[in-house]
Amino acid sequence: MRRTAIALSVIAAAFLASAPATAAPAGGDTGTAAGRGWEPVPSLPWDVSAGLRCDFPVHGEAVVDEVVRHVLDTYPDGSVKRAAYRGDLVVRVTNSATGASYDADAGGRAIVEYRPDGSQHWSVRGPVLVGFGQAGGTLARGLYIIDGVYTMDIGVTGHKTVTMVHASSDDLCARID
Repeated sequence: MRRTAIALSVIAAAFLASAPATAAPAGGDTGTAAGRGWEPVPSLPWDVSAGLRCDFPVHGEAVVDEVVRHVLDTYPDGSVKRAAYRGDLVVRVTNSATGASYDADAGGRAIVEYRPDGSQHWSVRGPVLVGFGQAGGTLARGLYIIDGVYTMDIGVTGHKTVTMVHASSDDLCARID
């Protein structure tokens, strides 16, 4: 099943690393989309130490990455103010200690507002891979696929507040434990 995805390298860094970040928009054909103002935003592989997200070290790497971005609005200095993300994204999430892995569909769609203070507001439809640190947001420490219709606010400290309109979460740490 094809879904649009929200997966930016910046988002992956924000959601998974000690600082928050990871999500990528899903979409369709990046070849034709690029001609209409859409640009590829490849997700970089990432590693998280034991205890930061799961009880064990975790490695993540895109096995399908067709995420593209369309800048909707910019600040006077040219930096991105709002952008839309879409495209297929499947991330292989691996328990680095045991080798157990799970291919997570993170192919949602999102519109992300980048605020001047460094905080972000996401309006999302579909699955996105999100990491939470200890006391780092509305979900317990872990890695999750959040799927459905929801918003996410990422504060300047990386604290994530997810407001689910009609959504569910899947605990990826439990899947690869």
